[in-house]
Amino acid sequence: MSHATYDRLWADAQRTLDEATAIDSDLHAAKPQKDKRKASAVVCDLYVRYVTALASLDQCYDQIVQPQKRLLVRKLLDASLGRMLELKHELVNLDLSEFSYYDDVLISMNILPQEAEITIPQYYRREREQEIRQRRKTIDDVLKRLGFYEDEGAEPEMTEDEATRLIQVHERARQGRLRAQFMREIRHMKDKAKPDPLADDKAGSRAAALRIQKIWRGFITRRKIRRRVIEEMLLIGMLPPVAVESEARRRSEEVREARRAVQAEHQRQYEQALVREKEHVRRTRGEIIKEEIADAARCWYMDYKANTGKFPDFPSEESGGSAVLFSRQGAESEMSKSTAPSSKDSKGKKDKAKKAQKEKDPAKKRPEDEEDPGFKMLPSSFLGELVASCGTYQDVWCEKDERGNPSQTFYRDMILQDKEREVEAELRKTVDHMLRQELERLQAALDRDRARKGKRGKKASKKKGRRGGKKGKKKKERDLTPDRTLESLFEELVANGIIRKYPEVPLAAFKGERSFGNLALRQQGKDPLPSLGDVRQAVLEYCVLPLGSPAIHAMSPLVRSVLLAGPAGSGKRTLVHAVCTETGSVLFDLSAANIVGKYPGKAGLVMLVHLVSKVSRLLQPSVIFMDCAEKPFLKKVPKTDKTDPKRLKKDLPKLVKSIGPEDQVLLMGISRCPWECDQKALAQVYTKMILIPRPDYASRSYIWSELLFSYSGVNRQFDTAAIAQISDGYTVGRILAVLRDVMTCKRILQMRVQPLTHAELVTALSRHDPVYKEEEEAFLAWFQRTPIGRRKARAMELEELQRQGLEPQPAK
Repeated sequence: MSHATYDRLWADAQRTLDEATAIDSDLHAAKPQKDKRKASAVVCDLYVRYVTALASLDQCYDQIVQPQKRLLVRKLLDASLGRMLELKHELVNLDLSEFSYYDDVLISMNILPQEAEITIPQYYRREREQEIRQRRKTIDDVLKRLGFYEDEGAEPEMTEDEATRLIQVHERARQGRLRAQFMREIRHMKDKAKPDPLADDKAGSRAAALRIQKIWRGFITRRKIRRRVIEEMLLIGMLPPVAVESEARRRSEEVREARRAVQAEHQRQYEQALVREKEHVRRTRGEIIKEEIADAARCWYMDYKANTGKFPDFPSEESGGSAVLFSRQGAESEMSKSTAPSSKDSKGKKDKAKKAQKEKDPAKKRPEDEEDPGFKMLPSSFLGELVASCGTYQDVWCEKDERGNPSQTFYRDMILQDKEREVEAELRKTVDHMLRQELERLQAALDRDRARKGKRGKKASKKKGRRGGKKGKKKKERDLTPDRTLESLFEELVANGIIRKYPEVPLAAFKGERSFGNLALRQQGKDPLPSLGDVRQAVLEYCVLPLGSPAIHAMSPLVRSVLLAGPAGSGKRTLVHAVCTETGSVLFDLSAANIVGKYPGKAGLVMLVHLVSKVSRLLQPSVIFMDCAEKPFLKKVPKTDKTDPKRLKKDLPKLVKSIGPEDQVLLMGISRCPWECDQKALAQVYTKMILIPRPDYASRSYIWSELLFSYSGVNRQFDTAAIAQISDGYTVGRILAVLRDVMTCKRILQMRVQPLTHAELVTALSRHDPVYKEEEEAFLAWFQRTPIGRRKARAMELEELQRQGLEPQPAK
């Protein structure tokens, strides 16, 4: 596609963002909404608008080659992602569920569910591809050096004579097999074609011709009908199209790669121009800028002396230096002279006023009697940046004439403006330092002049004290390995199996359909189970999107830990590997079975936790993995368990608590029986708990279709609906195991002469255990005892009491 195509795509996304930011700003200024359903509908509408803009922005950032445009698109993309995650947490608080359903919003906006799918930004991995590849190579090198697996040496190159001889051997063998087959067929035909002396030659020839015609005409007629039926089914969407790599698709991918190469070259030229133009501005405009800053500052403090008879205090470097004077237009300079006691007095008066207001307000005294004020949108950390970036687009790029830049290289005038401001900010520090010394000398000269005239001026004591109280700084953790390099720590953890290599699995490999009926059930007051597509989106929103970008992770609502609970084979481990793959994270395995016998003793445990905490921050993004996440909090450890599962019971809460917004670290645990442990301790470690249920009919039908039709020999008219109905209760892992058992290499080769039958799949399916009703009920009972499950149950109880007109009972 051309440059203009992506400009139009950006313009369409920008219109969506302009509408979304306008609605968002109005919601922040609106009065609280007491109807939770109306509030949820409004937030869902805003959420969908941001989601639809994300796919276009990601495509633009991936394919636009002009480097200055890409900077703005990146800001818009990150801000939209962050705002979308904030709205997701608002929906969780409104619906009291980790899963959001907005089918009515999609219908009202005429948007397909596929258009509202959240896409993972491509730059998450593309900009770190070399770093990710180097880390995996380092892990391989360490394991090879330690002898965990042998290095498969490269095979020696084959000479031309050896290759020719090998081809001749195989070709002669093939011809021999064909010759033997032909001879068998000829011998068979001779035996059948022996003449019957009693039959009439003419009558036999006519009957044979009629028989051949009948069989041939029947064959070609059936083939035509079968082709027509398949074409009709494909037309109406009842059969998936055959995945064929077309020439157009291959050409499209080549164009995308070519644009990425041009993009990299333009970025390199832009970065060189940044350095070159900065030196040019410093060389040609540096002295002029210094004189302008100094003259303006001198005029300010001389005017101040003329009005007040004394020199002012020059603003400190922390407050912005002389830039503060010109941004506040001199009016704020009088405020900067306010003394500490006056500030303290004003602050004390405000505190007293607030305290008196609280005492007057009876609602503040009794929070349990306070009426629910309704939903009010929380302040956003991304909306300001989003509005500013949208304004930049309107001012700079919306109406910009780019006919003079057909190759989409950088604009030098824009670089000069930015670098002039940057050079001015750097030179201002030097000029401010000189002006402070000059002001001190002037003040000393003024004091000497007054003393000479006999006027004793009381010189104000210049105590440079900090304004405000002590800042609550985070207590810095003591480094137990200050003299060791990151490479040595990394190799040690790899050698001990703490840092593990994981299979690269995309999140799309966790197959499953979204639920399109749960919204109606929720509106009826029921609490429906999510589908596999809902689980995939929740993992995307809580794990992948925040973890992949440091800017988004630092400002979006913080998710420190996630627990995935579900029956065996439901895809928990696949989701953990998918999160690591999509974000390029390092996987730290702290499972009880993995650390048994490693770092023994109390000192060893302290060292292990310290190493994981330190290295995970240095190699972020990182995922700390816990298999059998319930084991550290078991009330009673079985005697047969020799892994010492409660070893990390006290350290896990501290480890999770130490994860801050600036740390791209996530704790992910998986569990098959989370109800067997202390629920309070489990909730202290895992802030988000996601239940993975058994697949519903839509997900099973989609999985069977996707997996079966990936084999070219399977008839496209194979009834997947029947096998989807039969496999009710089986997890995705069991379905995959069935396909591995049935679709062997030998069976695939026999597919043309012996088509696949349902009996083969059912027979293999019967060898596996489904998710029984008792296990499913145990998961549902556990999920209702989680913090969000309790909140949901309490809210539904209050709604029921309100409908009956009864007074709600206090929560236990």
